[in-house]
Order: sequence, then C-alpha cells, then structure tokens
Amino acid sequence: MDVIDLKDFYASDLGIIARRLLGQRLRKHWHNLTGMNCVGIGYGVPYLGAWRTETELAACLMPARLGVTHWPEESQSAVCLIDEIDMPLAESSIDRVLIVHGLEMTDAPEEMLQEAWRILKPGGRLLLVVPNRRGMWARFDKTPFGHGRPFSRGQMTKYLRDAAFNPEAWSTALFFPPSAKAFFRKSAIAWEKMGFRFWSGFSGVLVVEATKQVYALTPAKSQRRTFRRLKPVMSPAPVSFDGLSRIDKVI
Repeated sequence: MDVIDLKDFYASDLGIIARRLLGQRLRKHWHNLTGMNCVGIGYGVPYLGAWRTETELAACLMPARLGVTHWPEESQSAVCLIDEIDMPLAESSIDRVLIVHGLEMTDAPEEMLQEAWRILKPGGRLLLVVPNRRGMWARFDKTPFGHGRPFSRGQMTKYLRDAAFNPEAWSTALFFPPSAKAFFRKSAIAWEKMGFRFWSGFSGVLVVEATKQVYALTPAKSQRRTFRRLKPVMSPAPVSFDGLSRIDKVI
C-alpha cells in the first residue's frame, strides 16, 4: 500500500472507527507528552494529532516506499520522506517514537528498530502497533492491517529485545470484524468490550510500549541492503611493445 491508499482508508467509515478505537488505546499509553519531541515512523498521521498541541515537536517520517503527504493540513508540513534504515535525525534527540504501518511494511524490521533506538534519548519510549497474526484484520486485505507481515507477541518480544528495547506494557485493539457494514460499525464499541474480556488474544492489532535500554550494548547495525557505490579506479598504465616482446622471450 502507498500513502494514497492509507489516506483513503482513514477517510472511510471503517477507517474512522478504527482510528478512534485504536487512538483511544494509544492515548492510554501516552496520556501526556507536554514539552516532548515525538515522531511517527510509517503512517502515524491519523494518531499524532492527539499529541500535537502539547508536544514541543510532532513530526511524521514516511518511508520512501509509501510516499509522502502534507500534514497537518492547516499549517506548515511536518512530514519528511526518509530511508527507514537511515533516518535524518541526530542520535538521542527524540523523547517518543510511534511506529504505525511501518514495521509490517518494511523488509528490514531489525534495522528500523535499531534506527528507532538510535534516535531515542536514554530512557525514551517506543510505542509500536502491528497486525496480530491471530486476528481477523490480518486476513483481509481491504484494510492496511491486512497488508505486509503480521506478528505474534513472541515475535515482537524477540525483535524488541534484539534491538535493545525492553517491552513494558502490552495492549490490544480492533476486535470488531473489518467490515464496512452498518451493523458491525454501530456495534464496534460492544465488540471491543467483549474482546478485551473474552478473547484478547484475537485482536486485530497488537500494541506494545517499550523503553530504550541504555545499559545494554548498542545493537550492531545490520549491513545495509543497498547497491554498492561505484568508486573511481585509476586505469592501469599501458604496456609497451618492447615489454611484451621481452615477456615473450622469457616464456
């Protein structure tokens, strides 16, 4: 999916409900970001607005494969097109990182998490949203959560620990079926309440909050999957005919 597909989904009836329910869950993790620097990696535009008025900086970093769109619409753009494994931010410069529609869309999840670790300040926090491998939303490609790679809780724990993050809080969201039918949209809140109580393992998405481990060794950055740059090489000096004739005699 690209940025146009994502924008169209969140403008639809189904996307509006998904944004509201998932946004409430994210807000419970980060209820106050006053004076902090917060960036979203992937397509965090639908959710960053909840903190924009209280943060010192709220910006969205969109990977090149998704494309870019203007945000916020009413003011100067706070969106940057990036390489997700080489972000244009200084080390230890960000307080909070939100990743939505990012990790499942990239073919280098380890490198993306390592970059998030690099730009976070000591003790900074990461909030990560991924499709749940056991949920319904990962099985239908009508929504963004049905594209890319879904994850289990065990897989996410391993990815985070390998990148020197400590998972501290888990949450779930989107229990109602990913259908635009009026019945499911009107009963979405009831589905969410029943899901939290009876089948929390089958949510549409997994939400995990993790902290940067400053006492751990810096995660070794994987070799970048890019083409080699061609370097100029001096041409060899031409061999004289006399030299060739002498070689022939030796042979």
